[in-house]
Amino acid sequence: MRTLKIVFVFALTFVFAVAANSEVINKKYNEKEIRKMAETRAILETKFGNIELGFFPDIAPNHVDNFIQLAKAGFYDKTIFHRVIPGFMIQGGDPNSKDHDKSRHGMGGPDHKVKAEFSDKPHKRGILSMARSGQPDSAGSQFFICVADAAFLDGQYSVFGEVVSGMEVVDKIVSQPRDARDNPDERIEIKVRIVE
Repeated sequence: MRTLKIVFVFALTFVFAVAANSEVINKKYNEKEIRKMAETRAILETKFGNIELGFFPDIAPNHVDNFIQLAKAGFYDKTIFHRVIPGFMIQGGDPNSKDHDKSRHGMGGPDHKVKAEFSDKPHKRGILSMARSGQPDSAGSQFFICVADAAFLDGQYSVFGEVVSGMEVVDKIVSQPRDARDNPDERIEIKVRIVE
């Protein structure tokens, strides 16, 4: 697991170095806005079935709102799960993954970043968290879903939701054949639908 942790952190550091000078989002939300985000669901449609996500705006409102706004704008549609690691997680949300050239997968994001919202919420199986570089305030669009408990990430990555249904789909995705960079051999495209 220690090797896995080092590889994961290194990969994310490389990924987001490109977005070093973008705006950092850190808004304040009122109770009504928090309640609305808590009632919102995201449906990730894949060729293996749907994954339904619920959100934790009480601990990570900026990350939740960022994901919802990007999804509503169609940002995630036709992106893929570009990194799948059995016993750990599946990662998606990179706009570069719309291109079939895998050499740039894992290196993209929007033109902004989101301020870190670390909490004591543990990275348990089914947790939705935000990928970032070694700089805490560097999350943009890439997210990951834990397929197993990953306590070594606790307090260092912004947990902002969880799988409400469709964990069997996540398990199917993480078990797909993959290359040396953990990119699935065959594309697993995503379409995200927001239900308010």
